[in-house]
Parts: sequence; C-alpha cells; structure tokens
Amino acid sequence: MSAVHFFPTTPTPSISTAKATPFKNLDSCSTMAELKQNHAYIIKLGLSSDNDAMGRVIKFCALSKSGDLNYALKVFALLPHPDAFIYNTMFRGYLQAHLYKNCIILYAHMLENFVTPNKFTFPPVIRACCFDSAVKEAKQVHAHVIKHGYSRDSFCQNNLIHMYVNFDSLEEAKWVFDNLDKKDDVSWTTLISGYSQWGYLDEAFGVFELMPVKSSAMWNAIIAACVQNNRFHEAFALFDRMRKENVEMDNFVAASMLSACTGLGALEQGEWIYEYIKTNTIKLDTKLATTIIDMFCKCGRLDKAFEVFNGLPSKGVSSWNSMIGGFAMHGKGKEALKLLKEMEGEKRVTPDHVTFLNVLGACAHSGLVEEGRYYFSYMTKVYGISPRMEHYGCLVDLLGRAGLLDEAKKVIDEMPMKADVGVLGALLGACKIHGNLDIAEEIGKQVIELEPDNSGRYVLLANLYTKAGRWEEVAHIRKLMNDRGVKKEAGFSMIELEGTISKFIAGGRSHPEAKEIYAKIEEILGCIKVMYDVGEEESENPLNYHSEKLAIAYGLLKTKAGETIRITKNLRVCKDCHEVSKLTSRVYDREIVVRDRNRFHHFKGGVCSCNDYW
Repeated sequence: MSAVHFFPTTPTPSISTAKATPFKNLDSCSTMAELKQNHAYIIKLGLSSDNDAMGRVIKFCALSKSGDLNYALKVFALLPHPDAFIYNTMFRGYLQAHLYKNCIILYAHMLENFVTPNKFTFPPVIRACCFDSAVKEAKQVHAHVIKHGYSRDSFCQNNLIHMYVNFDSLEEAKWVFDNLDKKDDVSWTTLISGYSQWGYLDEAFGVFELMPVKSSAMWNAIIAACVQNNRFHEAFALFDRMRKENVEMDNFVAASMLSACTGLGALEQGEWIYEYIKTNTIKLDTKLATTIIDMFCKCGRLDKAFEVFNGLPSKGVSSWNSMIGGFAMHGKGKEALKLLKEMEGEKRVTPDHVTFLNVLGACAHSGLVEEGRYYFSYMTKVYGISPRMEHYGCLVDLLGRAGLLDEAKKVIDEMPMKADVGVLGALLGACKIHGNLDIAEEIGKQVIELEPDNSGRYVLLANLYTKAGRWEEVAHIRKLMNDRGVKKEAGFSMIELEGTISKFIAGGRSHPEAKEIYAKIEEILGCIKVMYDVGEEESENPLNYHSEKLAIAYGLLKTKAGETIRITKNLRVCKDCHEVSKLTSRVYDREIVVRDRNRFHHFKGGVCSCNDYW
C-alpha cells in the first residue's frame, strides 16, 4: 500500500478577510502611486463595484493633499450605485477644489439617482451655494434639509444661517436661528457677525444681550463687530465689561482690541494689551503678531513696532508687509526699501502685491521718484506681479506729489483698466498741492461724479477755484453740494491721556476744561507770534481753533515737560496747523506726533519729519 502524502493547503479567504489587508493598505497610502497599486489589487479581487472599497479610493483622491480629483471622478463614474458617503466625499472634494457649481450639479445628480442625503450631505452643498451665489438652489436645499428631518441638526442649521447671512437675507437667517432647539457658540457668533457684516450693529447687540452665558468667543464676536464698524469706543466699553465679568482674554479678543487701539490711536491701552499677551502666555500667532506691529506703527511707536518685529521667531509675509507699511506711513522710505531687501534675502517668504503697494507708498511719502518707478516695473519683471489699480494709484500719487503732473496723467491715460476714483483722486490731490487748476478741473469733475457723496472731493476743487478767484465756479460747487445733500466731513482730533481718550472738533467747547484749553491756545499763539508773524487782526481767525490745535493745547496742559504728545486726526493736516505744530514743538521743547489721514508727522525742534512734503 503506497503511502498517502498530505500536503498542507492555504484556506480560501473569506470576502471579509480578503478585504481587510487591501483596505488597510488603502487607508495608509501617502502617494497616488501607492493608491493606484492598491486600487489595481482591489479590482483584481473583484471589488471594483464595492462602495466601501471604492469610497476609500475616492476619499484619498478627492481629499488628500497628494490626491487627484480627476482620478476620483473616473472611479466615481464607473460605480453603478454610489452611496451617500461617496457623494458626500465628492461634494467635499469639489468644495476643496473651489468647483462650487460642480458640487451643486452633483447634488442634483444624487437626487436623480434616488440616493437619500444625510446630515453630512447638506453642509458642503450649502457652502457651495454660498460661494456660487446660487440663491434659488440654496433655498431648495434648505427645503430638503427640512424634508429629510435635519431641521434640528445644529451643524446643518448653522450652515444655513451662514448661507442666508452671505445672501444678505438676515430675516431668513434670524428665522433659522430662532427655530434652533440648541444654539451653540457657532450659531450665536454667525448671526452676530452677519449683522455686523452688513452694518446692523444695533441688531448684533440685541442678539448678544440675549445670550444666557457669554463665552470668550461671543465677546470676541461683538467686540470685532464694533471694530469692523469703526465704533471703537463701544469696543472699549465692552472690553471693560468683559473683564469685570472675569472672562479671560484670548488671542482673538486681543487682536480685536488691538485693532480698536489702532483706530483710536490709544497707545497706552495697546501697550497694556501687549504686556498682557506677554505675561499670560497667549499664543503669538502670525495674525496677532502682525496686529501688534500694526498697532504700534499706527499709534506712533515705530521703534516699538520694529522691536516686536525683530523679536519674532518666525516672520510671515504679513509681518514683513506690516513693518514695511509702518516705515512708509512714517515717511521713512529708505528704511522701507532696506527692509524689502532683507525680506528678499529670506528663503521662506516671497513679496506679494501688498508688499509692493507698501513699497510704492513709502516712495511716494518720501519723494523717492526714481526708486518708485524702478519698483513699479521690478515687481512684474522679478515676481510676475501685475500692477493692480492700487499700484497705479501709488505711482500717480508718487509722481503727482513730486510735481510731475503731466507724467502722472499719462500713467492714467495709458492704464490697461479704467482709472477708479482712488487713482483720479491721487492726481486731484497733487493738483491742489501744486496749484494746477487746468488738470484739476478736468479730473475733479470726473471724481465728483464717481464719488458724489464724498464731500472732500467738492471741497478740494472749490478751494482750487477760490485760490484762482473763480467765484462763479466756487458757488456752483457749493450749490451742487447743497442740491445733493452732501455735508462737509467734520474734522476731529483725539488724544489719549491716562487711558482716557478725548475728542475735539474745530471750535468745539463741550470739553469740561474748554476754558483752560482755549486759554492755552492763546498762550501758544502769543509765544509763536513773532516767529509765525500773526497779525493782531488774525487773533480770532477760525484756523486758530482747528481740532488738532485744541488737542495739542490739552496735551500741553496735562502732560509733563519732555513728554511726547500724540494726536490722531481723521483728515489731512492743513498747512496752518502744520506750521503751528512745528513752531509749538520748538517753543515748548516737545515732540508732537500727529497721525492724519495719510501719514505721520513727527514735529520736533521746529521741523517735521515729512520735511514739509505731505
């Protein structure tokens, strides 16, 4: 009897066992090459129509950084019955690739194939409708949310609130919000931010006050709303209230409050917040670091801004841009260009269009005409950055300030796009500086029609006509303003002393110490009369009581000898105030720092940092 040999055999794997290894490999893929190898193996196993297997392939291709959306589309197209998970993955892939219309079309395809949406379907589709401004489709999706029973799902509902806010349909947004069973932080902040976005700050306050428990995120939402709407005093009041309620300041609130400090020129408050950030280990991310630099630059402490900038372990492009912009607004053009060279030496950052906008602005404020021309071409030749409208505005401003009005006008005439009011306004301002009525008359009429509600445009042209003695045209401009209901923008100046901000308007007497302030102005004018050659008949000149003079007088009353006086003004400093500020700095041996609409003026020893070039 011959021996019988038994050979061990490999058991046939079950489907579940066969799936396990390749599925595991799919989930650990890091490149498309790996993915394709595993995909081929899955097809070999006969799983090319398996939604679980193909869903993993599509997920990697559609959502991974090293994926391939086109490959995902090919796999998807071959599936006989894709399920909701696969559709949802494709929605997210389209959204990630900014293919919003494709996302909406695919949702219609899903419904046509009788695949039931789930709660993960609606958020990406709703967001796609927002980005594509698909209002009609968005309302249909909202109806489907209700139809499929997700009207109580906060994730879906929060996206709907955001959607209606995006469409400026605030009544619908509030309706969705009011019908939410459970409102979370996202619900509250989305509605508050939505009202703020469209300028309805009082409504935002109303929602905020309804909140039973106000988290740090809620406080930031309402404070940020105030800052975005330039209601800085209310932001400070809320901040004080927040601290009294023992809510910790986080990096978001800090950034919002630093922006409020920037808006008001509130250096002392800004310094306090900066110290708080340092001592309370608030994470100094790129955004917060940039906000700190911007605050110090715009509150007149360029040295402090540069100190913070140099102390950053890692500098993003926004930090570089903010510091270059800081040098620009303080009239330190050469320092701005030097910093650009340092930025170009860094391998991790590349200058962008904002960088060169600040560089051109620095050249404009410092009279660096040749350098400005050079960098206007340089940004395109070296970095491929095509000039935008704002860059042309800076170039026109640069040439105009330097008195090269014909060249500035030629730039406008040869621009590849039609000049906007900012570009034309830059040339009009230059015409006023150099008294060129011919160009001003042509440009001024265009500017007024482009921006009919801006009083400054009318006033500028009227002043030029006045200087030329053309009284009929002056009367016509004033009548045009009256007929259109355009009111001249009121000038005001602010000064912060001991954490309190005082605001002055020209000729205003509402300040509790108005009597002492006006007496101080008379003292100042008396001291500089000889140098400034003010005649007795001019002692009651309204120019004597411009807002920045009142603020400077108050600063002299309230500060000690040797202390710097810092003023923030909403309009451009006039020639008279500029001259008086120079002489006051000399007579009282004080540094006076004035931030106007365009730039900073550092008055010291009878001269200004702008060298009378502003």
